[in-house]
Amino acid sequence: MPNTKLPNQLREEFNRWADAGKGESMEHDHWPITRPVLELMHIAPDENILDVGCGSGWLSRTLAKGVPEGRVVGMDISDEMIRRARQASVDYTNLVFVVGEVAEIPWERNFFTKAISVESSYYWPDPAKGLREIYRVLTERGSAWILINFYRDNPHCHQWAEKLEIPTRLFSADEWAQLFREAGFRDVAHRLIPDPTPNPEVYTGRWFRDAKQLAEFRAIGALLIHGTK
Repeated sequence: MPNTKLPNQLREEFNRWADAGKGESMEHDHWPITRPVLELMHIAPDENILDVGCGSGWLSRTLAKGVPEGRVVGMDISDEMIRRARQASVDYTNLVFVVGEVAEIPWERNFFTKAISVESSYYWPDPAKGLREIYRVLTERGSAWILINFYRDNPHCHQWAEKLEIPTRLFSADEWAQLFREAGFRDVAHRLIPDPTPNPEVYTGRWFRDAKQLAEFRAIGALLIHGTK
């Protein structure tokens, strides 16, 4: 059975991240790999889009600008992230934020034409259930797009599991694709999205051994998995 303590643990940890300003830094870190995904999604002006694990709302706001005749819903398990997202998005009339977890999306079935999740799904306590919920809220022929930097096929990220304070799931591209198919998605495919961010000469952060490993990690890129209902 799924660990019922995990959602609370995730909420508390991401609330701490919000207080530390990490929600705002995610746009800088994730936009280089997210921009190519938005191009692949071919978003129309009248689409309804769900942003799963929206954080402080940077991607939700970008999406809202692209669907002036549609609607964007940003969802995050962290109530503090959602508070900050709402505060930064008061000028958007087609954008709302809700507190929720992917295992129980607080929205009606068959509503969204697209769903996207950036750097969120490896934290989900029950990824299979999360994908089934995304499938439920998508319209027929709607599509789901998951982008992650933490996956088994890129060996330069494996050490993150030891550094994070919360449980993670290190799945391969094929394992994620299989979860998509088991949730009901068809035309499931995956690809790598290299990160074009210029590399520093010296790396002093905690996530990589050195600048060389960071460069190798970015060269392999993030994993994008997508499928259609």
